[in-house]
Amino acid sequence: MEFLVKSGNPEKQRTACIVVGVFEPRRLSVAAEQLDKASDGYISSLTRRGDMEGTSGQTLLLYNIPNTLCDRVLLVGCGKERDFDINQYRKVIATATMTLNDGGAMEAVYYLPELNIRGRDIPWKICQAVLSVKNALYTYNETKSNPSQLRRPLRKIILSIPSRRELSTCEQMLEAGQAISAGSDLAKTLANLPGNICTPTYLAEEAKKLSSQFENLAVQILEESDMEKLGMGALLSVSRGSEEPAKLIVLDYTGTDKSVKPVALVGKGLTFDAGGISLKPAAAMDEMKYDMCGAASVLGTVLACAQLKLPINLKAVIPSSENLPDGKANKPGDIVTSMLGLTIEILNTDAEGRLILCDALTYVEQFEPSVVIDIATLTGACVVALGKQAHGLLSNHNPLAHDLLNAGKTIGDRAWELPLWEEYQEQLKSNFADVANIGGRDAGTITAACFLSRFTKKMRWAHLDIAGTAWTSGHQKGATGRPVALLTQFLLDRVYNNKH
Repeated sequence: MEFLVKSGNPEKQRTACIVVGVFEPRRLSVAAEQLDKASDGYISSLTRRGDMEGTSGQTLLLYNIPNTLCDRVLLVGCGKERDFDINQYRKVIATATMTLNDGGAMEAVYYLPELNIRGRDIPWKICQAVLSVKNALYTYNETKSNPSQLRRPLRKIILSIPSRRELSTCEQMLEAGQAISAGSDLAKTLANLPGNICTPTYLAEEAKKLSSQFENLAVQILEESDMEKLGMGALLSVSRGSEEPAKLIVLDYTGTDKSVKPVALVGKGLTFDAGGISLKPAAAMDEMKYDMCGAASVLGTVLACAQLKLPINLKAVIPSSENLPDGKANKPGDIVTSMLGLTIEILNTDAEGRLILCDALTYVEQFEPSVVIDIATLTGACVVALGKQAHGLLSNHNPLAHDLLNAGKTIGDRAWELPLWEEYQEQLKSNFADVANIGGRDAGTITAACFLSRFTKKMRWAHLDIAGTAWTSGHQKGATGRPVALLTQFLLDRVYNNKH
């Protein structure tokens, strides 16, 4: 897909299609009014007859509009103007995109970024338009023997802006949107792959492929023997029940002077989680291929960062394993020793994500990161607490939490902060080890983060629980690519604000 930004009157655009908005009831947007005026009231005559009311999701494709140079005009319903917000804007972009992609118009000029959204400027709307288009057009075909292909798919979109003065800034945001979309698409595809293909070894090979695309991106793969030498007893205890060997994937992106402390991202890479001896229920267990969405989002963020050539240093660490029941698998009551030296009583083998993460977080400390963020599909409790809308956020450093929350609000990939109070640590007490790996039924998301906090005391750390946001279930089942957008925006903000 090719994206461009330009400024110009809609009636003068020589293109396959012009896309303009209509608000409810039958209220033309500025661009639609311009077309209507040029065509001597052609569009308003149609709306008066009731052909286009302007309700959200409604579309009307017009041909041969008088006194215009375009082949078609697509009217898209935007709902009530006073209610037009971020979500409606995304919906309008997606609706227009799918209509055109199915209808054979291979290129179009969108005048939708000119629609007013309170508190949002044109460059932001340009970035969001790219994200919405790419999200709407994403399809998974990797494991289909005969994927359907459109004869004339949408290939080029020009996003119109009111003034050329904003052209440079809008082009920068266009690039940002394309890079974030590329990262999100990578995260989606990796997550959607089945567990028999996307194994820890496969993830390691994908990291190598990613590294080969960029000169300033290096990769190191630690094998189980390497992890044994490092004393990663918690991580290795999870992989014992699987025939697939665990991998610790380390990506090093150098975008600025090596003396600048890196941002560290740690992504949970459970390529399939059956729960181990604490076996999960059979219903929807297929979705446990998505337990590596944290890893997928880290790889996607690295791709976005590298494409944008961000002047920042980044360490991406992905502990990857399977969690299966086997004669060698963890048993409830087992005690393992982490890389940090803390002993852990495993009360539930299905709380394995924190076991692989804790050793990865200890490993990251050697890089002296400015901040470290782990991303994990960690707890079902987070889905209960926040649903499918917001990531759960917990942190030991208020400024870091604040920056992540703001990045989420800016890009529209929001998180919600939960408390990380010392009182919750009481739930992790063990009679037989330094810490238990679960804290009981109450506050499951918080106690999981409390467990991880014991391994991050020397670092500025934040934890994103994406169990509710990383994929959708039902007839539209699939990975969402979140939180690649949030993480990339966070890195962009650090660059813009000169934070190291």
